[in-house]
Amino acid sequence: MLWIQLAITLGALYLGARIGGLGMGITGGLGVVILCFGFGLEPGSPPISVMLIILAAVTAASALEAARGMEWLVQLSERLLRRFPKAVTFLGPLVTYSMTVSVGTGHTVYVIQPIIADVARKTGIRPERPLAAASVASQLGITASPLSAAVVWMVTQFEEQGGAYTLGDVLMITIPATLVGLLVAATAQSFVGKDLKDDPIYQKRMADPVTRAEIEDADASLLGITLPASAKRAVAIFLAGLVSIVVLGMFPELRPVADAATGKPVGMGDVIQMALLATAAIIVLTCGVKAKTMVSGGVFRAGMSAVVAIFGIAWLADTFVTNNLDTIKPAIEGMVSENQWMFAFAFFLVSIIVNSQAATAKMLGPLAFQLGVAPATLIGIFPSVYAYYFIPNYPSDLATVNFDRTGTTRIGRFLLNHSFMLPGLLCTWVSVGTGLLLVNLLL
Repeated sequence: MLWIQLAITLGALYLGARIGGLGMGITGGLGVVILCFGFGLEPGSPPISVMLIILAAVTAASALEAARGMEWLVQLSERLLRRFPKAVTFLGPLVTYSMTVSVGTGHTVYVIQPIIADVARKTGIRPERPLAAASVASQLGITASPLSAAVVWMVTQFEEQGGAYTLGDVLMITIPATLVGLLVAATAQSFVGKDLKDDPIYQKRMADPVTRAEIEDADASLLGITLPASAKRAVAIFLAGLVSIVVLGMFPELRPVADAATGKPVGMGDVIQMALLATAAIIVLTCGVKAKTMVSGGVFRAGMSAVVAIFGIAWLADTFVTNNLDTIKPAIEGMVSENQWMFAFAFFLVSIIVNSQAATAKMLGPLAFQLGVAPATLIGIFPSVYAYYFIPNYPSDLATVNFDRTGTTRIGRFLLNHSFMLPGLLCTWVSVGTGLLLVNLLL
């Protein structure tokens, strides 16, 4: 029965991935129905706390977008990229990574990628090099963002386990670890493929007058757009909210007391939800934002899709794992008892399927604790919850291919020989190795 239930679980996830968008959420729900009504399993627990954190983060980011603060941040990024165009292979990924860490979502990459492609082409640099690394970096940054549901869920679990590590401890490891992984990947990308002037696909496109005109006339610049003063104010308010979250995460004694008898402070999940909703409210009230414009923006639409996806995915996975834990636990226990870091492979494989760091953490995090994986080890291997570049079906990767008019960024004939594999593997596993090293040195 276990294998049949596993096949149903994986089949539902595969079908959802093929549908795209809300697909994984709704097929996840279908899988729960089949497991519960068809096999008599007890329904698992939907990831309510994770969903609420994502909702709060999306609301705050949507307010920032509606106030045009996102555009102001992108303009700053574009000025940096155009000032140092020859360094675009390094600066492009650093920009997308920084945006994700600051905002808590990787969906800002859609605005920056056309600029990176434009700068690379005009400088004669093969666009595949910075574009692929930048797409990967935008998602890797989620494992180092104090606003991401994946990070907050992990911190919340540490609090429930006795408060061994704070948000500050997690970021102290994940930020430098992922930066090292990013820089190693960018260095490797500098040597990928032929130079643009020698690339046969690009030269073939340039030989066609119509295609050549489309490539040369493309203008992705946002520098000519005049933004209202409220855009900068919105960014300042948003960053103030971000700083307050980090400070409250590092110093639990600053939080309100939730239980007078024990003196236990309010949990970080609740703190982040309150802080982000308050940040959104202040932006709306002080920056002339109309609430109805928030729901029409790209950040809100993408964020709501993520909420539905995680709802179905995590509920299905929790239903399967919880009801089969007695069988699954011994099989994995032997592998990780001597080498706890090997649990990173479990994170990696599940992430490929579910396309979400938060869902991966929520699905396997409880199992890791039950198997006795040390909290410090979980922090070190945390970047391995990002692996969905492995099969290039994630929207940001597909969009990146379309943004590259030169044709150098591509998905190969055999699916896995694509532009994102090398930077993705380097980012993930160098980050994991660095994270484990830093854990031994700092925690």
